[in-house]
Amino acid sequence: MITDMTIDRIRATRHKISEACNHETKKLVEYYMKYQQKYADRLIKKNTAPKKEKSLIM
Repeated sequence: MITDMTIDRIRATRHKISEACNHETKKLVEYYMKYQQKYADRLIKKNTAPKKEKSLIM
């Protein structure tokens, strides 16, 4: 099986975060919600992408 070092690092980090929350779903969701709020300015807002131009060919 081929492994990807980046994916392995992501999985290890996610496991550490889950472990810090005692693998409790509610605590894990709260952690990610707080993290999301902390870095809200870095997130892409819904419906802010530029609209695509309509094609003139029908």
